[in-house]
Amino acid sequence: MSGRAQLMWDEAVTGYDFGRDHPMDPVRLALTRSLVTALGLDRDVNVVAAKAAGESTLRLVHREDYIDAVRAASADPGSADQSYGLGTVDDPAFAGMHEASALIAGQSVGAAEAVWRGEALHAVNFAGGLHHAMPGAASGFCVYNDAALAIARLLELGAERVAYIDVDVHHGDGVQAAFWEDPRVLTISLHEHPRTLFPQTGWPEETGASSAEGTAVNVALPAGTGDAGWLRAFHAVVPELIADFRPQVLVTQHGADTHFEDPLAHLAVSLDAQRAVQVACHDLAHEHADGRWVALGGGGYAVVEVVPRSWSHLVAIAAGRPVEPTTLVPDEWRHQVYARTRQPAPHRMTDGRWPVPWAAWDEGYDPADRLDQAILATRRAVFPLRGLLP
Repeated sequence: MSGRAQLMWDEAVTGYDFGRDHPMDPVRLALTRSLVTALGLDRDVNVVAAKAAGESTLRLVHREDYIDAVRAASADPGSADQSYGLGTVDDPAFAGMHEASALIAGQSVGAAEAVWRGEALHAVNFAGGLHHAMPGAASGFCVYNDAALAIARLLELGAERVAYIDVDVHHGDGVQAAFWEDPRVLTISLHEHPRTLFPQTGWPEETGASSAEGTAVNVALPAGTGDAGWLRAFHAVVPELIADFRPQVLVTQHGADTHFEDPLAHLAVSLDAQRAVQVACHDLAHEHADGRWVALGGGGYAVVEVVPRSWSHLVAIAAGRPVEPTTLVPDEWRHQVYARTRQPAPHRMTDGRWPVPWAAWDEGYDPADRLDQAILATRRAVFPLRGLLP
């Protein structure tokens, strides 16, 4: 197996563009790619452009009538069928929507194929992680669910156990829905509580269908949760479940919208804590999945201040050359950011919170604490279904 990581990239993924006033500005992808280069990470990864996902691949997750509706809206945005979630405020139709969405999906599927076949140990597609798309509908800025398609392709190739960890601020509802009845896939989502954030799903009681009980895991975090609580929740739930499930491949989604500067949500997580979870996911892949790791992007709407740094850290970790948080952001990149956006770029690859302190669950918990109540709710809902102590 090659020890060299793959970075999936095709400039055309920036064509996934819902329009000028939409929060998901594709400049976040272009700026991430250029920061990866400015940091010298291109020397440590193989940059690969996969083909767009074809019809048969898309149908591993999506219904034929939905794919047809996306194609039609892509060719004539004014005719978008809103019954499929297309042409809405969240998912406006745009010319070339099918092609751009299928290209992003193709990068995630290509990443999964490379890791499964041993062509790369780790593969990153930060343009992916579009986890809200449903089998028959667009949702939450997501047209095709590349994360679910990557997992479905792994199963098609012969994988018997795939674990999916989603740390986006929003519930990974589309991936959970795609594998709700499939015991071969463990989905774990840490997200802001559905009472206060879209898509209003991801309650701890959502644990999978009767045929797959205990394979859907949801940690619903109180609004305002910061670094210490976020890392405590991750480590109180995720490692034990991954060790029990013994995945052959780990697929992770790293939405950067948990950040305290993100305009669309209410967690208070720093770049440094996001980096800590990226490291933890890398380590879990090596401890339990022979190192096989597919890492995806996701949400993130502080498109200058947060997203490029967060996902550049992800690429660096996958490449085996982590960037120290104290590293200065290259001046050439900062000048490029200002030229493109007229916004000042950050100066360092940190929010000044590294290393991030947090308290381990096995040191004790407070049943009156809201965060600990959220962790307990998840452990009590899922752990007994897997034969684990809550």
